[in-house]
Amino acid sequence: MTGPADRGPGPGRAPDRGRVLVARLDDAGDVLLAGPAVRAVRTRAAEVVFLAGPNGRAAAELLPGVDRVETWHAPWIDHTPPPVTRDQAEDLIGRVGDVDEAVLLTSFHQSALPLALLLRLAGVARITAISNDYPGALLDVRHVVDESVDVPEAERMLAVAQAAGFTLPPGDDGVLAVRRPLPDIRPETGHLLGAGADAGEGAYVVVHPGTSAPARTWPAERHRQAVRELAEDGHRVVVTGTERDLTAYVADDVAADLGGVTTFAELAAVIERAGVLVAGNTGPAHLAAAVGTPVVSLFAPVVPLVRWAPYGVPSVVLGDQHAPCRGSRARVCPVPGHPCLSQVTSEQVVKAVRELTQ
Repeated sequence: MTGPADRGPGPGRAPDRGRVLVARLDDAGDVLLAGPAVRAVRTRAAEVVFLAGPNGRAAAELLPGVDRVETWHAPWIDHTPPPVTRDQAEDLIGRVGDVDEAVLLTSFHQSALPLALLLRLAGVARITAISNDYPGALLDVRHVVDESVDVPEAERMLAVAQAAGFTLPPGDDGVLAVRRPLPDIRPETGHLLGAGADAGEGAYVVVHPGTSAPARTWPAERHRQAVRELAEDGHRVVVTGTERDLTAYVADDVAADLGGVTTFAELAAVIERAGVLVAGNTGPAHLAAAVGTPVVSLFAPVVPLVRWAPYGVPSVVLGDQHAPCRGSRARVCPVPGHPCLSQVTSEQVVKAVRELTQ
């Protein structure tokens, strides 16, 4: 498998499109899924500026092909939106005034038009985005899709780049990727993970219990039990996340607890050395895909599995994909008892890990 280059136009291509902004304004996983589109843009752009939301900046900094990252808190995207103010709009307009062209990447439930309006005011001459609504003078390339058809998010975004005239270079197979080299995590984690061949690639299972929304979360006590049973099954287990109380509870006295001690890039390095990641539909699942690590996906169907399943890596999906919450986009479970995930057992997780590691 040919990996993407970190920088520079593709073989035989001249950077003839100036400074191009690629925007994806939501969370880290969504930004990672934009990676193939970014690499396509990089084949012809003299410089790629990535516009991310606050929760996506660290992921944007890991994308091959990105030269500069700008962060802006979009009032129509973020789940904790800031108020709309003139100063906020002028801040963005001032920071992207040097951009020649923009490729706006959105989910099926988001509109690109508010950002397109602000970029027009900044003087961006050419803008491409999906819009099923009439865009008037806001878009130069309007990419229309059938939103009733579920398409993997990485492919949806790559199609927008292609509509703008950017294609992946020869040898790039469109998988997710991160910049290399990743940080050396051995000085910080060697005492937890062991040394020598026993701590090499595939030496442990990573369990990441946190998610960005309660509706996507497998119960903490199930995570804790799964960690214990994974250890009993012969696996070294590492627990990761930003919520230190949660990771400490899940790790108990059985697993290595890395809660709150890794940067996003260091988390990528931890996951890369794992045999399997166990996680919900959250950023680290896409980070695992970007470093080639198989995933046991505890996937709540509040969003479509086809769109946001781990992309391009072996995976086992657990969770009732036909539960009543299906397609609701709920952040808090709307169904008493959270049946889509609460019925998943720790034994099923252990079995899935065994399947992916054998």
